[in-house]
Amino acid sequence: MEPRISGFDYQRVTVADGVALHTAVGGSGSPVVLLHGFPQTHLMWRHVAADLAADHTVICPDLRGYGDSDKPADVDGTRYAKRTMAADVVALARTLGHEQFALAGHDRGALVAVRAGLDHPRAVTHLAVLDVLPILDMWDVLHGVDAAVAFHLYLMAQPPGLPERLIGAAPDAFFGHFLDAWGGDPQAQPADVRAAYLRASREAVTSIVADYRASAGIDVTDDTADRAAGNRLAMPVTVLQQDWGTALGYDAAGLWGAWAADLEHRTVTSGHFMAEEAPAEVVAALRALLAR
Repeated sequence: MEPRISGFDYQRVTVADGVALHTAVGGSGSPVVLLHGFPQTHLMWRHVAADLAADHTVICPDLRGYGDSDKPADVDGTRYAKRTMAADVVALARTLGHEQFALAGHDRGALVAVRAGLDHPRAVTHLAVLDVLPILDMWDVLHGVDAAVAFHLYLMAQPPGLPERLIGAAPDAFFGHFLDAWGGDPQAQPADVRAAYLRASREAVTSIVADYRASAGIDVTDDTADRAAGNRLAMPVTVLQQDWGTALGYDAAGLWGAWAADLEHRTVTSGHFMAEEAPAEVVAALRALLAR
């Protein structure tokens, strides 16, 4: 049996036509939704969720296309737009009885969370972003040999066919590479959790590629429109990042400041998977955010 978040109930929640999200729910109190990143599932929040559940209703879904959630075919190039995935999150919270909620996302989940904050400002009361840059800024800062660390972004941006074939030929090697290369503490992901991540990713190659492809296409279009219109995140925002901004030659806090009027930017001493490697720091930051 695969690991679960201890003390949480599991259910499938329909959020759109033909799409239900595999969701863990625990605790009671004001709602907090936690969105996972790549190449992970809701399990990445297991430590943070257990702590927050002491005084909050904590909702941890697998994003559409990931984990045990539904994986619709991307027939029109919009099924994995962050706008579509953000609408899933709002529908999930509403179905569970919450018109408003705090939202935290890591990596890919953070991009979904940001889009939810831009599109649904009345629903998202507080927003936390873990270790990612805004989509437009991400593409802007990647250049030269430094961009080699993000080779997967360029691979999965290619038209349907080749990326899926290449990744599908050795999925455990591909996804395992990121679990190894991005982590700062190998012990933070026990063998059963790592196996769960690899199994889930192995079964979701097509939809994961579609998610990334969207961020080189329709997501850029949507974010460009927001930037041109001067749209910003209206709620309190906390950004947690590794100390990699200076090394890559850009001001991460400054980039986020252009998108968020009420911003707190913190550096966390950990690898990319900070919710697993430094859960106490992440919990403290989220609780400080919720108090703003």
